Amino acid sequence: MKQIIAMGGGGFSMEPDHLVLDQYILEQSARSKPKVCFLPTASGDSEKYTGRFYQAFQKLRCEPDHLSLFKPSGSDLRSFLMKKDIIYVGGGNTRNMLVLWKEWGLDLILREAWENGIILAGLSAGAICWYEEGVTDSAGDLRELTALGFLPGSFCPHYDGESERRPVYHRLISEKKLREGYAADDGAALHYKDGQLFLAVSSRETAKGYRVFNTEEGVRETELMTIPLSEF
Repeated sequence: MKQIIAMGGGGFSMEPDHLVLDQYILEQSARSKPKVCFLPTASGDSEKYTGRFYQAFQKLRCEPDHLSLFKPSGSDLRSFLMKKDIIYVGGGNTRNMLVLWKEWGLDLILREAWENGIILAGLSAGAICWYEEGVTDSAGDLRELTALGFLPGSFCPHYDGESERRPVYHRLISEKKLREGYAADDGAALHYKDGQLFLAVSSRETAKGYRVFNTEEGVRETELMTIPLSEF
């Protein structure tokens, strides 16, 4: 089964004392102690960010590791990643991350990993990347971006956390610069199985996922049934 978990925001990056989204990701693995690899590419492989990953995931039942493209530990990235159970992508500059991934052939490796049952997850840049398109501030202002296309449509993270996200996403869809798609608040995650949306979950009651689409009357959005993880 192919799985992707796309977070609008949250996880250890934004909620270091409330790791329910990260725990949810781990629980989707068939292994009792999954091997998790963090990709901090979008942050320029920030050592501080990577340190925060280890600080959080060493508290959880898993085997944490990371892959740096700026200081790689070896040349065989494929063998390294294909041994993992979960690949978790951090936030940062989506455009720069995608350029680096393509230069290193990581885009192809990630698709192979996904098709072979390795769970892909991430927040912000690490969520946008899995869709055909997304809304990014990589160039400073919010604009459209072509991504990897593992999932259909477009994605907008930080839907409630950054005031400009919602109106810009609506405008780009209205102008047909972006395909219709999904959005997620900080603390909300969209879980896909075999390319189809399976479930929306959240770390807090008010965090939601949304479907955003064009109509004859303009762009509309519908709130997804989003299950707070406290109910699991």
